[in-house]
Amino acid sequence: MTDIVDELQWRGLIALSTDEDALRKAFADGPVTFYCGFDPTAPSLHLGNLVQILTMRRIQQAGNRPLGLVGGATGLIGDPKPTAERTLNSPEVVAQWVERLRAQIAPLLDFDGPHAAVMVNNLDWTQGLSAIDFLRDVGKHFRVNKMIAKEAVSRRLNSEAGIGYTEFSYQILQGMDFLELYRRHGCTLQTGGSDQWGNLTSGTDLIHRVESDAVVHALATPLITKADGTKFGKTESGTIWLDPEMTTPYAFYQFWLNADDRDVSKFLRIFSFRSHAEIEELERQTEERPQARAAQRALAEELTTLVHGADQTAAVVAASKALFGQGELGELDDRTLAAALSEVPHIKVAELGPVVDLFAEVGLVASKSAARRTVKEGGAYVNNVKVTAEDAVPAKDELIHGRWLVLRRGKKNLAAVEVTDV
Repeated sequence: MTDIVDELQWRGLIALSTDEDALRKAFADGPVTFYCGFDPTAPSLHLGNLVQILTMRRIQQAGNRPLGLVGGATGLIGDPKPTAERTLNSPEVVAQWVERLRAQIAPLLDFDGPHAAVMVNNLDWTQGLSAIDFLRDVGKHFRVNKMIAKEAVSRRLNSEAGIGYTEFSYQILQGMDFLELYRRHGCTLQTGGSDQWGNLTSGTDLIHRVESDAVVHALATPLITKADGTKFGKTESGTIWLDPEMTTPYAFYQFWLNADDRDVSKFLRIFSFRSHAEIEELERQTEERPQARAAQRALAEELTTLVHGADQTAAVVAASKALFGQGELGELDDRTLAAALSEVPHIKVAELGPVVDLFAEVGLVASKSAARRTVKEGGAYVNNVKVTAEDAVPAKDELIHGRWLVLRRGKKNLAAVEVTDV
């Protein structure tokens, strides 16, 4: 990779930059020490955060040194939300979430070698800082008129909720982070999302005021949008988290597998570490044979492996195939099967009834008569076995792991029944 700026541009990862030519020169003269911050305002990172972590990974692979900042201090406040004040979490909860986020970031960066990553926590330089020292040494360099003009602040000022002093001050804390990392680690670049641009430039402005000879940069990635107008990183069941307890590896895999053909090229460039030639070939395949979903499968397997590991990826791929009759359902472990079935319509019953009743109750068909027609036409399956009798009743020994029935209508319509009293 000869020019990381060109690489980021090709992948659609540059929305804003303080001075692109100067940044390009800094990389060429390199290595550059850079940072991105993540606030523990939830117990897990999500796909929006993954954009930033993988951007850090790319810049590190180009020969630069990343600092992963998990904000034990800024997480106690949280940056201004668009509509209302945040609910503040206790210091104990924030401290726990700091460790969880650090554990999610660490496997995605390289902590060995000449450009080894370093994890930092802004609580280290704020915890002992008095309010008077903060106002005298840092606050004096910020101009309220410029602070009010920042988009995140102005949006809240013009809303009914207004903005409290706590969140209003967030940009000062983030600006101080950049200054501290510049002094402690020689950090000269901060990256983040374009919605954070006001906070990013508060740091460059502060350093220019305090360290007059410093040359520092900010780089923002664009907001990711979806062709269908829905919000990226969310599904009907909610946010896609990196924590496997909050979003199962199966659901994570399915998110990428179900990507719209209109979006998959963008997702490949932003998230995949495949070469330009490999990505362009997958784009060609999507254009010529969209039904094969080659790009979606490649992306789903790559990212699930990156975030959850090869073993989990193998398990969810096997589950995905088995659910549609391309593998043995009984060979799936209970946890993977349960995670997969949680993503399809499902019901709980105390005892097994006729197949046609189950099909109707779970919503695979509109009525019992429609279920009987499905059986008669050869389109009803229980545990991938075709149902041939309209009065068929599953036996208890057919339950997978002693509790599951997988129902399928045709090739693609799935549902599940969990028997609770076996």
